[in-house]
Amino acid sequence: MPASPPRVAYFPDSFHEVNGVAHTSRQFEAFARRRNLPFLCVRAGERAQAFTQDGNAWTLELPRGFLSFLLEKDLRYDPAFLRHVPLIDEVLENFQPDLIHITGPSEVGMLGAGLAYHLGLPLAASWHTNVHEYAARRASSFLRRLPGRQSQAAEETIEGLAMMIAVGFYCLADVLFAPNPELCRQLERATGRPCYLMPRGVDAALFHPMKRRRNPEDSVVVLGYVGRLSVEKNVAHLVRVQNELEPIGMTSFRFLIVGHGAEENWLREHLPRAEFTGVLKGEALATAYANMDLFVFPSHTDTFGNVVLEALASGVPAIVTPDGGPCTIVSDGVTGRVVPDEGFAAAIAAILADPAQHAAMRQAARSRALAASWDSVFDAVYQGYESSPSLRRQAPVAAHGNIDPTYRFP
Repeated sequence: MPASPPRVAYFPDSFHEVNGVAHTSRQFEAFARRRNLPFLCVRAGERAQAFTQDGNAWTLELPRGFLSFLLEKDLRYDPAFLRHVPLIDEVLENFQPDLIHITGPSEVGMLGAGLAYHLGLPLAASWHTNVHEYAARRASSFLRRLPGRQSQAAEETIEGLAMMIAVGFYCLADVLFAPNPELCRQLERATGRPCYLMPRGVDAALFHPMKRRRNPEDSVVVLGYVGRLSVEKNVAHLVRVQNELEPIGMTSFRFLIVGHGAEENWLREHLPRAEFTGVLKGEALATAYANMDLFVFPSHTDTFGNVVLEALASGVPAIVTPDGGPCTIVSDGVTGRVVPDEGFAAAIAAILADPAQHAAMRQAARSRALAASWDSVFDAVYQGYESSPSLRRQAPVAAHGNIDPTYRFP
């Protein structure tokens, strides 16, 4: 970290919600506070407008209005968010950022990108969500009414168009961040912008094997899932796993499913062995993870997979697909298995049939998670800021509040 770190104005897509972007954003702000870095977080919330300044950490929270509409159970979009521009502009003038960092094409992200252009500031953008894949998966329920080939072609067209739009948006940035190496390479090829790694960390003190509260005599295997219960997470595959385990003689198991979403009712109907907890946080979530025997995460669209890392920290090996970020977290055969959809049931059965292998995987999973701290993640982000010539453009700095009038972006 340089002696005079850049002044960062951060515009996250979400902050208070239950998702990877929000969790990362909360951790980013907490990191800046711990390090006493000049950091302004401009975010949306449901409460009244609020501005706070705690040393170098500034926060501006702005309410969404009556025109906002629901995207998920706890995620909204406000097409009239532009009404906050005068206030944001005033706060930016006083904070005097050296760069603006956005997390995606939400109303907050688009506003941040527009303000960076208007103020002549460098723009950093981090890719957290495969919006093109989400769009295609969401559309698939409607496209199923078409004949097979037409349905597949339409889904591919929607995914391609969504990707083109997303890439066009990210081309507005001077530098990009992404949570896994393959995605970084894809973005660099598609946008021509440099892309740096921004993976995720884990609180290994909160998520810990010692949080396990199950009776040692309990021999029922617990297969866990944590996340949104939505089509893009491929949660319907959990039913297939259940239906494939039973014929091979594995009947002493149950699912522990943490989260909420549009597919919950369908899953309740088709997973009679499952316990649905709803959304859990803090110690309750940590206990839920630790009570699992294996973590089953069938998503093909996650760019990283915070929940997978949390499971590993809890000493729970994970079964994931070869697609997206989770396969970069799990070491196949060491901390879990990386298999296609059709291999999930066999992988689960094989691990549980060998108690020694299962115990070794539990230990390896914990060791893997201990190497992933949030501080190392955000130290690397600031190194990315410093390493990118496009972010080293001069930004005018005025003597406002506690700002050093002699400071210039390196």
